[in-house]
Amino acid sequence: MSQEHSLKQAKDILMNGGVIAMPTETVYGIAASIQNQKGLREIFSIKERPFFDPLIVHIADLEQKDQVVREWPVLAGIFANAFWPGPLTMVLAKSASISSLITSGLDTVGLRMPKHPIAQRLIRECGVPLAAPSANKFGKTSPTSADHVRKSFRGENLYILDGGPSELGLESTVIAFGGEKEISILRPGAITKEMLVDAAKEKNIIISVERKESSASPGHTEHHYMPAIPLVIVKGDGGITEKIREEICQDFCLSREARGQELRLNENPKVAARELYAHLRDCADLGAEYIYVKRISLQEGGLWDAIWDRLGRAASKSYRNLD
Repeated sequence: MSQEHSLKQAKDILMNGGVIAMPTETVYGIAASIQNQKGLREIFSIKERPFFDPLIVHIADLEQKDQVVREWPVLAGIFANAFWPGPLTMVLAKSASISSLITSGLDTVGLRMPKHPIAQRLIRECGVPLAAPSANKFGKTSPTSADHVRKSFRGENLYILDGGPSELGLESTVIAFGGEKEISILRPGAITKEMLVDAAKEKNIIISVERKESSASPGHTEHHYMPAIPLVIVKGDGGITEKIREEICQDFCLSREARGQELRLNENPKVAARELYAHLRDCADLGAEYIYVKRISLQEGGLWDAIWDRLGRAASKSYRNLD
């Protein structure tokens, strides 16, 4: 099937109140038109997603922002110029026309402009922004390929646009605005604190940045991104010990002979991020009964913060090696 035909079919489904899976540079998403309540409800239904978790709205150009938000702070313009299209979501005051299903009843909405050419073209073809959370069951590992989406929704009649492997592999950075020179990072991602500070500084604005948890951001629940089998984090330079293995087996009611599979992160954080969700899925498919990952002290700052944010939420428990 040609890309032209695929995009037309996806558009027809969306315009008739359906949902489709589309690629972005972060992860694959399940999309619906922001103007169709039926499609928005279908997102929550097919994902088994609670209504308290808001959806991010995706636009193809800056003109479309006026359909979504009622305020556009100076810093929003600076960050849009610096990082859009790309993996940055900005939480802003919503337009009165935006459905409360998208915002979970909040007065704010997350807005971003994806970089993937298929996502951009689909939004332009539809002529309306699309709401799109990750294309997985709620709380489970996010998909970074069309095949991941197929496996997550096996048996569901979900139309999938295949755009190849996701370039970045982690969900977007989510930020909110305080005062004129204050922002909060609600979810870390590829756009780091340092990058945001530098972008503002180029316009002679010195900003303060804090890390904050908020219901205004998707993925804010304590346990999220979880693989099919337990994932545990082992802290300490000695790695996993026999004592920790015994504790894991006891905590998860596994036999003492239960086999664990190590999740190894690439030393390059960009590669580690791109491979993270695919490797989590692979580890769960190898016949092990639990996955463990070693927490290395050098893996801090920048993109590592986003990687360990996801691993911390995906993990069932953490252990510390005191040897």
